[in-house]
Amino acid sequence: MMVTKGISVIKLVAWTLPHIVWLTLLMGGFAALYHYDFIEFSIPLFSLSIIGTAVAFYTGFKNNQAYDRMWEARKIWGGIVNDSRSWGMMVDGFITNLFADKKVSEEELKAVKQRLIYRHIGWLYAHRSQLLVPTPWEHASQGGHVGRTAKMYQEKFGVGMIDDDVTRSELKSFLPPEEHDRLVGNVNTATQIINEQSRDLKQLREDELIEDFRHMELANLLKSFYTLQGKNERIKKFPLPRQYANLSRYFVGIFISLIPLSIIPEIQSLGDWGVWLSIPVAVLIGWVYVMMEIVGDYTENPFQGMANDIPMLNLCRVIEIDMREMLGETDLPPAVEAVNGVLM
Repeated sequence: MMVTKGISVIKLVAWTLPHIVWLTLLMGGFAALYHYDFIEFSIPLFSLSIIGTAVAFYTGFKNNQAYDRMWEARKIWGGIVNDSRSWGMMVDGFITNLFADKKVSEEELKAVKQRLIYRHIGWLYAHRSQLLVPTPWEHASQGGHVGRTAKMYQEKFGVGMIDDDVTRSELKSFLPPEEHDRLVGNVNTATQIINEQSRDLKQLREDELIEDFRHMELANLLKSFYTLQGKNERIKKFPLPRQYANLSRYFVGIFISLIPLSIIPEIQSLGDWGVWLSIPVAVLIGWVYVMMEIVGDYTENPFQGMANDIPMLNLCRVIEIDMREMLGETDLPPAVEAVNGVLM
């Protein structure tokens, strides 16, 4: 997630320079053809404006849907934050000797609470890691220039900026060795971690460290975690329909190819210098439409490890700190800070 107030002109130009180059070459080529009378016909400006309006509406619809996917993902992670704090509070307050015939020591109670809270923190990091696995339609999975550019963005403005080795380090820190080795071999580790929590609650009920009501409340929270996990997986595994995502690009391409056939003859009528003035004007119009397309394209997948992602690592660390403080711990990891204006 980008956290700077604005995007500097230098960064904007650097980001869009390849598009500025090919737009300039395209418009400059058409300007030369008109200047030397290789092309003499033109498209009425009114016709171009109708096409441009239609393309803008279609691209705007796509961008709205892409933003909805991003905002829904953020709301889901907000629910994970809230329910995680509730889980920590209930584990800390519900697990007692109040209903037990056979009392256990405070040290044993603390160990149980730590196990349940640490396992939940492990679920957070496991879920995040699974969401970062590339899908076939995400940019990093593409070939050619698109794939190389996406990997470069991930390295310089995404997950590559941080020492992110969650699967092998963080998960081992929060799960017992035997449990870790057993759960990481599953297809969906995060799902099995929640199931392990359910088994633990069942044992706690049998040991009378919780009674039926508290068991039910804790189990309902586990159900909520499954629901939130499933919502994230739905966004990750179901792309923005390709007919919307791809046709928008074709429509923008068609519109840009028509720009010089209308703008250049229109401005050329101002005089000999008008044909060259038409180049920056046509480039600017094309650039606006290209940027509309690119913004939507890079927004529709909120879990692909780039600068515009949901800041999952930051949210996981916030939850981890809150829950470990509930256990009375003081040796806490530092909060995740933004790097180069990007919070991961």
